[in-house]
Amino acid sequence: PLNLGAFDGDDLNVISSLAQDAVFPASEMRWHRAGGRFALLLNRVRWEDAGKSRHAPERVQSVLIFNTVQNVASQGVPKGDTDTILSLLGISFEETTAPSGFLTLTLAGDGAIRLSVEAIEVTLKDVTKPYVAPSKKLPNHPD
Repeated sequence: PLNLGAFDGDDLNVISSLAQDAVFPASEMRWHRAGGRFALLLNRVRWEDAGKSRHAPERVQSVLIFNTVQNVASQGVPKGDTDTILSLLGISFEETTAPSGFLTLTLAGDGAIRLSVEAIEVTLKDVTKPYVAPSKKLPNHPD
């Protein structure tokens, strides 16, 4: 199981690539304002699985935690519709005044979540055993 941390842009790129195409219901997002923490419970593709050519593609539930969060904003994310399934395409960082900046979670369908952070402090941790992806296929991004 993965248990990775990111404290700079290079680390964040690794976590972004491992979380690409993760899906999650809108109900699995939490912002703990007082603690400066934003968390998601994801069903992520196991891109790192070396055996994926021998068996069906797998997913695993993972917790993606962002610390030092000062503010959260979103676009294209339905408010109050907790049944909506969101798909994470990537995570990027735009520095404002070092080490502060904005972490942007880009979602499929033109959605985005923007986190104002004091610094990059992100954790990706698998919390279940892998399971066969219900579609039995890897996500495809046609050009």
